[in-house]
Amino acid sequence: MAIETAPEALSPVIAIALVGGLGVGSQWLAWRLRMPAIVLMLVAGVLIGPVLGVFDPARDFGPLMAPIIAIAVAIILFEGGLTLNFHQLRDAAVGVQRLVFIGAPVGWVLSALALKYGAGLSWSSSWVFGGILIVTGPTVIAPLLRTARLSRRPGQLLQWEAIVNDPLGALAAVLAFEVVLVLNTATTTGAAVLDLMLGIGLAVAFGLAGGYGIAWAFRNGHVPEYMKVSVLFALLLGIFGLSDAVLHESGLLAVTVMGIVIANANLPSYEELRRFKEHATILLVSGVFILLAANLDFSELGQLTGRAAIFVALIIFVARPVTVFVSLIGSGLPWREQVLVAFTGPRGVVLVAVAGLFAERLMSLGFEDAELIGPLAFVLVATTVVLHGFTLKPMARWLGLAGAGNPGVIIVGGSDWTTALAEALIKADVPVLMTDPNFGHLRAARAAGIQTYTGDILSEGAEQRLELVSYDKMLTATDNDAYNTLVATDLAPEFGRENVFQVERVKTDGARHTLPATLGGRPIGHRATYDEWNRLVRQGWTFRITRLTAEFTLKDWQEKRPRSHLVGRILPNGDFKLLQEDEEIRGLPDTRLIALRPPESNGSTIQPPADT
Repeated sequence: MAIETAPEALSPVIAIALVGGLGVGSQWLAWRLRMPAIVLMLVAGVLIGPVLGVFDPARDFGPLMAPIIAIAVAIILFEGGLTLNFHQLRDAAVGVQRLVFIGAPVGWVLSALALKYGAGLSWSSSWVFGGILIVTGPTVIAPLLRTARLSRRPGQLLQWEAIVNDPLGALAAVLAFEVVLVLNTATTTGAAVLDLMLGIGLAVAFGLAGGYGIAWAFRNGHVPEYMKVSVLFALLLGIFGLSDAVLHESGLLAVTVMGIVIANANLPSYEELRRFKEHATILLVSGVFILLAANLDFSELGQLTGRAAIFVALIIFVARPVTVFVSLIGSGLPWREQVLVAFTGPRGVVLVAVAGLFAERLMSLGFEDAELIGPLAFVLVATTVVLHGFTLKPMARWLGLAGAGNPGVIIVGGSDWTTALAEALIKADVPVLMTDPNFGHLRAARAAGIQTYTGDILSEGAEQRLELVSYDKMLTATDNDAYNTLVATDLAPEFGRENVFQVERVKTDGARHTLPATLGGRPIGHRATYDEWNRLVRQGWTFRITRLTAEFTLKDWQEKRPRSHLVGRILPNGDFKLLQEDEEIRGLPDTRLIALRPPESNGSTIQPPADT
């Protein structure tokens, strides 16, 4: 008779490498397949964990498992706090306040009722777990928003609610547990309330001190530039650990407050700090979800009955919508935005981590039904992640709150040639937005019916007024090479460096006037300068669109149009892309080529399709 042996444990180094590779690999694959990244990470974790048994976080990390998740969640919440700039909130401020101050208590009560009458838990377990359920995880919201490309205000509502309510949910669970503790032990009510208030007060104080301390030190040059991220990380971990030592789970509140303070301190190096934190957060979100899924125990899920499905349905289709609609009564928000927010409430890793902690504490007090809290939390997270991962984008499009199906291009700089290009793109159903700080430069574009914005694309006003979700490419084409380079460099992380182009810079003899090649966007077309593009258009060159067919191929087009300058192409699925000089393209049938053509015709024997 064969004796089964337990799978050999992975070394911590191999385990970390596996988690990192699967997490980032899942995000990359999701980007390629245009799928929700969270779903793929969840599937990858389940496969290597409970299904194949290759990786067991509890076995391979041991006692380090809980601290790893706690620190990762703290950093994720801090980075979320860094995005909460009050100047950028503006039109969503009322909705966020209502979702926090009205929505959190209402959601707590409704969640507790769903647990009591849906899942069949005791009142004690329901009130503790119900407090945790008010969170909508930022670990899930951020990837979903990146994929769905929502309009600014509903995106802000979901993001702010998730980040602010996350630590509040943990503290609500702490409050409910303290009440249960008083009712079931000899602990006095006064002592429990005092501990709770002291912990919350100190957490806020620690967060404020850390945020204002960093702002003061950075602004006054007390930390060298190369050490700013390191100092920030060290202080973040210190604030989290110190606050958590005073009151468990209050560290999440402290780091969130710290991030919000820094976000609103107007630090010169804020953008660099935020982008670095975003990169770190992508790694952490990936890793945490892999750990979460791999740590799943199917035997625990086996304890659940059909009442778990009732509980999940009540949370998604009753508790969440009622909470949002009650909170936003009289807010003035359009009904479409209310509906989108009401039916978007994914839960994340904070819910599972905190639920597991309080489940153990409740079981130590004799509440046996608390052993169902962990499985219920995971089922809710998995269901909401999959549901909202696949429905948020279609729902947003149906409600008119997402970018166009085929994203367009922002052209920075109004001129004869950019206006001609924009007109050709609009005829091909490619959305175009043209911006320029000079009102007069946009006169021709406005006359042609092109959407315009007068102002600096880098200004706070542009960020607040423009809905950029319909655009995923940018062309900087003003008469100022330095400004083109500045815009392309600054916005490249937002659009992706492969999607940011600029006109060729004017060649200069002096090294002191030459900008570094590492800055700016990719050159477009045949690398003509601003003046050269305009001269061609004034000489009668025109932008034309030619559709390739099985009979008229890319090679035929190249032979027929030897002097034409190719600037872009539109694939059969409507995907538009700007092109560099000599960039290889696939000449698939129904691909449309956008090129600047000279006024004279070419005497080729092959007759091309009619240009538009």
